[in-house]
Amino acid sequence: MKKKFFVAIMFLATLGAYAAPNEMTVLTNKPGAKVQSTMYGIFFEDINFAADGGLYAEMVKNRSFEFPQNFMGWRTFGNVELKNDGPFDKNPHYVRLSYAGHAHKHTGIENEGFFGISTKKGEKYRFSVWARCPEGGKSTILVQVVDNATMGERQEQAVCHVDVEGKEWKKYTAEFEAKKTLNKQSLRIFLRGFNKQSIVTTDLEHVSLFPVDTWKGRENGMRKDLAQALADLKPGIFRFPGGCIVEGTDLETRYQWKNSVGPVENRPLNENRWHYTFDHRFYPDYYQSYGLGFFEFFQLCEDFGCEALPVISCGLSCQFQNDIRDEKKVHVALDDLDSYIQDALDLIEFANGAPTTKWGKVRADMGHPEPFNLKYLGVGNEQWDYKDNPAFTARLKKFLDVLKKAHPEIKYIGTTGPDSEGEKFDMLQPKMKELKADLYDEHFYRNEAWFMAKENRHRYDNYDRKGPKIFAGEYACHGKGKKWNHFNASLMEAAFMTGIERNADIVYMATYAPLFAHVEGWQWRPDLIWYDNLRSFKSCSYYVQQLYSLYKGTNVLPLTMNGKVVAGDEDQNGLFASSVVNKETGEIYIKIINVGSTAQTAKVTLKGLKKAAGAKCITLNSTDPIAENTLDNPNKIVPVETAAQLNGNILETEVPASSFCVYVIK
Repeated sequence: MKKKFFVAIMFLATLGAYAAPNEMTVLTNKPGAKVQSTMYGIFFEDINFAADGGLYAEMVKNRSFEFPQNFMGWRTFGNVELKNDGPFDKNPHYVRLSYAGHAHKHTGIENEGFFGISTKKGEKYRFSVWARCPEGGKSTILVQVVDNATMGERQEQAVCHVDVEGKEWKKYTAEFEAKKTLNKQSLRIFLRGFNKQSIVTTDLEHVSLFPVDTWKGRENGMRKDLAQALADLKPGIFRFPGGCIVEGTDLETRYQWKNSVGPVENRPLNENRWHYTFDHRFYPDYYQSYGLGFFEFFQLCEDFGCEALPVISCGLSCQFQNDIRDEKKVHVALDDLDSYIQDALDLIEFANGAPTTKWGKVRADMGHPEPFNLKYLGVGNEQWDYKDNPAFTARLKKFLDVLKKAHPEIKYIGTTGPDSEGEKFDMLQPKMKELKADLYDEHFYRNEAWFMAKENRHRYDNYDRKGPKIFAGEYACHGKGKKWNHFNASLMEAAFMTGIERNADIVYMATYAPLFAHVEGWQWRPDLIWYDNLRSFKSCSYYVQQLYSLYKGTNVLPLTMNGKVVAGDEDQNGLFASSVVNKETGEIYIKIINVGSTAQTAKVTLKGLKKAAGAKCITLNSTDPIAENTLDNPNKIVPVETAAQLNGNILETEVPASSFCVYVIK
């Protein structure tokens, strides 16, 4: 790897030394392969507090007291008792608040939220709780958002009251408006009397706090700025729920889609495999509430106008964390896969079945009687075979034998494991063709040297055109050193993606990963979108993905330089390029990336173009290769639009050093 990195550095250092003209030709009258609507999309995994504490707008941690340490995230005071015979069978725990023993003592609970509870001045928030008075009568709970760091002022920053009455469990809601914009607060609940009468014992379950202004205004909704950032990507495909989350550290902690649907208060807690994976980034309070479940996922796909790509467990736990010799303990035997295959069939029914079917009715009861029109399904995440054990492919075959017969209208996706090349990849790739998978999923998290190596710049140019189609399901360039989101890593990704685009006949999908990261709770980087509880910013890689998605076109146009595809070869001066036409709008999109340290002049002949109505250029560049966007400076590096000049059918332009340019020709 050190040798590869040295070669890549020497390659970059020599760029700009060439004097040869950069003359390119685009055959505008010979549109080629169709660019799939699914080509550029998003991959979601609940890592880096992407769901609870991120996209999912719930602000209360451990809202149903179901963490293994039931009061993790809570402080209790006064007379508080934990009970486990609550109204929801999958979440049986709740708290009982009783008289503290003196008129001037208080009983209550206080929640720390996800890295604090944050509010914006003037914004409204909705508190909800399931509650009862088990002995009858009436009580009041005082609900406060408090700033415990306040000096010389009231801790209370927002307040509302909820009156509870009767022995039966009921859902109560109340709204309040924030007085200040504050980041590190808590949610505090006091037990009070009713109309100055004596305090009555009160039970509380599923304590929840959401901003009223969620994405699409939904009560069990998504954080608006983060959902909008996804919508602005104009994704064609949305993969969910992962990732290693699909597998789980063991079978018990795998993602089980059936637990993520139905009433939100009765979705059971799941252990998040990322809370302990890295001891240097350790979060023992990281669990999955399943509040963002499969219904919400399909709903978001509908919002974004993209296809859904759910991924299901194939019966293998994470193979990185489990020795195959312990197969009976951590993996499902081949003969015991029926329930897992049935889960896949039921998921298709949940998505597409009529409201009269069992799982179609569950969807309808959740408010969506129309089918979601699911077209794709992934089986397994990053599994692999061994020389003496077809651990993954034997299981995949059993799935495909049943699924293809029951639902031939669905396209099924396999995997070539965790590596972009090597033993596992070489073993699995031909097997995907043998098993007749419709697509297979490739993953590559690699450094700049890998992205600049010739075999990877031309990765898809020589692939088998008769095999399954390709899904580049997880990829990112890891910047040298801390693997962070600096500009140069994003530039390498942009250059690599020209190879995805010009090979649209076999590459049908591509999704950068991971998607989200909380600045105080990340385990893995780089990531596309970063945030704290109040703010967010888009990385340079986000803008690379967005530009490809916004200008993906409908068909590939042949583009060459010196008679060859433009992939940064030795006589191409560090330039990468691809071109597409959008038949729907009558526009041509030319993408040119300059990874070198000096500007390059490009002369692009648009052969066959009779008339152009105008042109513009969108440029993403930075003179500092390790510059990045931040919470305090979110727009440091963003695309800039300028006019471009055409002389007849010739585009002459200067491509700045270290830049990604998209030319739009009408």
